[in-house]
Amino acid sequence: MNSDSRLLRFALRLDAAACAGLGVASLALNSPLDRLFGTPPALTVSTGAFLVLYAAGLWLLATRPRIHPAAVWIVILGNLGWVAASVAITVAETFPLTGLGVAFVLAQAVAVVALADLEYLGLRKIRTRAA
Repeated sequence: MNSDSRLLRFALRLDAAACAGLGVASLALNSPLDRLFGTPPALTVSTGAFLVLYAAGLWLLATRPRIHPAAVWIVILGNLGWVAASVAITVAETFPLTGLGVAFVLAQAVAVVALADLEYLGLRKIRTRAA
């Protein structure tokens, strides 16, 4: 492993672990979470399944001998899209979220911004060294 890619690999693995944890929790605890957060069951289950699959893809990407920058940009832009959708859901009141549900959606959006930033810093470190 190239020492310059350690930060990027760490960021991708951290993102994968967070997605997997939230995805599994969403699938295993969908009914209690729906009541607690005010989310519709179909949203909780489909989001949980997506997150588990996304986590697998992130982990696979992090284990490649060479991480292609375009793939990382897709991850970063996807994360920022997730944040935008999360904020839009709370602002537009798309679902009857409880106060705790709004807090959770916004808190995870902040965490995703931090992950996207960490992935960007890791990518920039690799590109700086390559230049």
